[in-house]
Amino acid sequence: MNPFDTAVYHLINGLAGHSKLLDAIMIFFAKDALEIYAVLFVIAWFTLPKRDLQNRHALVMAGLSGILALIINVVISHIWFRPRPFTMFHKGTFTQLVPHSKDASFPSDHASGSFGFAAGSWGKQQKWISYTFTIIAIIVMIARVFVGVHYPTDVIGGMIVGIIASKIMWRFSRVILPLSTFIAKLFRFGPSAKAGKHTRSSTRSI
Repeated sequence: MNPFDTAVYHLINGLAGHSKLLDAIMIFFAKDALEIYAVLFVIAWFTLPKRDLQNRHALVMAGLSGILALIINVVISHIWFRPRPFTMFHKGTFTQLVPHSKDASFPSDHASGSFGFAAGSWGKQQKWISYTFTIIAIIVMIARVFVGVHYPTDVIGGMIVGIIASKIMWRFSRVILPLSTFIAKLFRFGPSAKAGKHTRSSTRSI
């Protein structure tokens, strides 16, 4: 433990247990972050224009960035084990809202996966998608400390891992593009897809 982690942990975690609504919201984001991104991925995949292969490829890259971030976390946690805060602080000095195993605390898997998704979409995706991914990632960071299962530097470390994972993954964009194209074609998406009524009418007017 260090002064920063101790002070910020108690500052954020000290807000827990005072509002049932706030507790419920934070528990939701702390526990179900990866499921949230899975749902958002599906929504974005089917909401994008049928012919838009570029942004669907960016979605695939974002998803793979999140997966790579989790793999990196496994390596880090095996090199250095950091105990969870609820095993270090004295009872009565913190509030733990969710049960959790006493596995490695650093870096946060939820923060890493969330920022892998978010950073993987930065500058490559439609703004409404990348903004949504990023806002949720920030909430997840706060929520993991709020519910008492991570130190602040755990989630900050997770954020850094996620960003690095996205940069690594995008270096292999050309290699993964055929996979993205194949998946898109399975759903009949891509340049050869039929345009919707709105697109056809706009083309005629031009």
